[in-house]
Amino acid sequence: MAYCKNCGKEVNENQAVCLECGVSTRELGAVHAIDDGGFLWGVLGFFVPIVGLILWLIWKDERPNTAKAVGIGALVNVGVQIVFVIVYIIIIAILIGTSGL
Repeated sequence: MAYCKNCGKEVNENQAVCLECGVSTRELGAVHAIDDGGFLWGVLGFFVPIVGLILWLIWKDERPNTAKAVGIGALVNVGVQIVFVIVYIIIIAILIGTSGL
């Protein structure tokens, strides 16, 4: 997958001109972005979910695999936090119920 160096939009490697900005891709060359969707991006999204959300918003069009990995990491973190809150509420309810208050 190649991207125009001028505007950053995806271009076909055989295209002579970027369809978005009209600049020749032969003169500027094309940049190949690494979009491997690596596990470590998901780990980053899990431990710092706000960064995961921001990166997902930034990369969802240019690097969809990596954006998906970091977004899933952030969503898993939110899910885990919801489960912890539910378990905490249940434990508090049990403790209050058994204490006779």
